[in-house]
Amino acid sequence: MADTIDLAALVRGSKVQWDAFVRRYAGLIVSAVRSQAREAGEVEDLVQEVFVRLCKDGYRLLKTYDPTRAGLSTWLTIVARSTARDILRRRQPLTTPYEAVPESALAVTAEPTERIKLPDGLLSPRQKLILTMLYDRDMEVAEIAAVLKVDPQTIRSTHHKAMLKLREHFAPENPAKSGAGRG
Repeated sequence: MADTIDLAALVRGSKVQWDAFVRRYAGLIVSAVRSQAREAGEVEDLVQEVFVRLCKDGYRLLKTYDPTRAGLSTWLTIVARSTARDILRRRQPLTTPYEAVPESALAVTAEPTERIKLPDGLLSPRQKLILTMLYDRDMEVAEIAAVLKVDPQTIRSTHHKAMLKLREHFAPENPAKSGAGRG
């Protein structure tokens, strides 16, 4: 079926041609945006946006239509879907604003209910102090180094050695290490 729309007259601003264009292609555009809409109420707004996009800036977008590359119906379907997708993407917030998150969701509830009793002599007093400052007081290595007037690497090294001792102490028994497999 041949198009009866005079696109040249339409882009020159012919009201008669614009009305004929809208009547002819409104159904096609409704179908195209309906597939993109998340809610039924969005379809009408999206159709309106497609028509606005087609005629704004002196029909700039409509002037880009090339009949040698696609039929007008195909081109309008692509324009309608792309416009709908762009609009819906802009409406969708990328992240939840901080103010919208309830305070209870931000609360940290990972406090231990009981403390582990370490055997006397497992850690040196300096190791205990550094672990307390790191984990109980939530201090940074640089802060601890400044307070104790030592190099930050000393804090990291002491922390590492304390963690090795704790891992060894709390590791599950290794049958091969304890000699349990011998007859």
